[in-house]
Amino acid sequence: MIRLAKYFPSGSFSRIYNINMKCYAATQTAVKTAKIEKVEKAGTGKESQSFTTNIFRGQLQINQVFPFPEPLNAEQIETIRMFLDPMEKFFEEVNDPARNDETQTVDEKVISTMWDLGGFCLQVPNEYGGLGLNNTQYTRCVEICGYYDLAFSIVLGAHMSIGFKGITLFGTPEQKKEYLPRVCNREYAAFCLTEPSCGSDASAIQCRAVKSDDGSHYILNGSKIWISNGGIADIFTVFAKVPVKDPKTGETKDIPTAFIVERGFGGVTNGPPEKKMGIKASNTSALFFEDVKIPVENRLGEEGQGFKIAMNILNNGRFGMVAALAGSMRYCIKRAVEHATQRVQFGRTIDGYGSIQEKLARMTMLQYVTESLAYMISGNMDKGSQDYHLEAAIGKCFASESAWWVCDEAIQIHGGMGYMKDTGLERILRDLRIFRIFEGANDILRLFIALTGIQYAGSHLKELQNAFKNPTANLGLIVEEATKRATRAIGLNSSSNFAHLVHPSLADSAALCTKNIESFGVCIETTLVKYGRGIVDEQFILHRIAQAAVDIYTMVVVMSRATMAANKNIASAQHELLMAQTWCEEASSRATYNLKVVNSKKHLDLFDNFSKISRNVCDGGGCVQLNPLGF
Repeated sequence: MIRLAKYFPSGSFSRIYNINMKCYAATQTAVKTAKIEKVEKAGTGKESQSFTTNIFRGQLQINQVFPFPEPLNAEQIETIRMFLDPMEKFFEEVNDPARNDETQTVDEKVISTMWDLGGFCLQVPNEYGGLGLNNTQYTRCVEICGYYDLAFSIVLGAHMSIGFKGITLFGTPEQKKEYLPRVCNREYAAFCLTEPSCGSDASAIQCRAVKSDDGSHYILNGSKIWISNGGIADIFTVFAKVPVKDPKTGETKDIPTAFIVERGFGGVTNGPPEKKMGIKASNTSALFFEDVKIPVENRLGEEGQGFKIAMNILNNGRFGMVAALAGSMRYCIKRAVEHATQRVQFGRTIDGYGSIQEKLARMTMLQYVTESLAYMISGNMDKGSQDYHLEAAIGKCFASESAWWVCDEAIQIHGGMGYMKDTGLERILRDLRIFRIFEGANDILRLFIALTGIQYAGSHLKELQNAFKNPTANLGLIVEEATKRATRAIGLNSSSNFAHLVHPSLADSAALCTKNIESFGVCIETTLVKYGRGIVDEQFILHRIAQAAVDIYTMVVVMSRATMAANKNIASAQHELLMAQTWCEEASSRATYNLKVVNSKKHLDLFDNFSKISRNVCDGGGCVQLNPLGF
């Protein structure tokens, strides 16, 4: 830890260290308490605290949206401020993103400086040699990285957000003691899940690890592709199938299991760096495992927990991606504003024209929503939330698509200049494209959002069905449900209104959102009754449901943040309220439309048309029609 001290003002580093030792202890206590409560409530009908999960039942659960989370105390704020100064100085004076892109690597001296700063061990607890930042503090750091250089952010994120995240989440005390000090001391980590035969379908992995006869180790064979940090990492979180005999049936099945693998074990090799569209400075390569001996103590979790561990790592790290993209969007907006306020066309600067004003306004709102999502999710995690997986998926989908749009519009505002390499925006656009694909493709995450929520709603309908079998014992539940349906039938809103929680100027926005939540619950129930288990195959419908959920959640998030700004009388409060009002007006209309589409025969017929057109094209090997000349 002494090596980090020289990068901070006199005496400040030791203060950061001491502050975070105390904060780390407090955080661990909160997390343990949350886990204990979760275990105690298991099997007792524990209700999810997730806002998004609950809207699938048409219910309003505000615990994790109001008030906007503020998990940092004064000391933690001081800590992160002290770290941000040297980090920003690094990106402004040491790192050169254009050169990194050109050479398709980060110079060793440059990356060594970031190691010295402690940038590769931000969330490693102090006791293992890290800075011990919590999720909100980490969010601020990653936002800065995304502002300056997305490719460098991937080098950091692949190491911290997913590379050794499994060790911090699921590692034994012995595994943490062995590996966490090493990932703080210039040994890169990587997350190894994707294979040639499996992308989004993580359960289809073919890598195989067989336990030795004496039970002392596993023998790993197989390959992985597109592994970030794959060519430079020393420590890998690897997912492989392990043959396990069922003691009841005697049948042997291959079940996914997680392992901590070292390059030094032998038998670990990598291919050359991949040639990519963007994030070129990030090392991406294939990995090959040939008879790699893994000590049994390097198994992460129990046999068969691999899929669960992989999903938890990805869910836990997604907020970091949202933060990085919020930073990139902030940079693109800054560049667009600089150009728009200086570029003169037809006798005046182009920021005075309505088309440019609309672009800048929409770009700014998307950035505001994305940034709010990052701090809402990370803040709730710091407060001990265990129910954030749907929100994290929403954040990733929303941020990656919004950032692409914002950068594209920044290029459009620049006109021909934006297309030129020296402007720098084309590099950012190329870097951004991957974010809609990796760590969970957006199309798959939308299905995850919809199906997870529908499953939760379905369990409630099943509970009601069982209640009617013994109505006397379940009278309260039946009466509550009957009341909801009655008020819904005569046009009253049975969802709790939250207008009292928002700033008065957002009362109408809250009313719109409440109406959307009510409609959402009705839509989900109607859809479940109509399709039952078959809803799994109705992807046209599932994607519209997921999009409505995204719009509803983002409405609540921006109202919560803008209300906080107004209550604190922040200088930008009126601007934030204005953005929240505008966002909610349009998001509510989109949600209403998507919910209407789900049960509209006209649109269901269109979905059938899409399916038929697609089938014709696939059967024909491409476009079916000839060109107008007939040859």
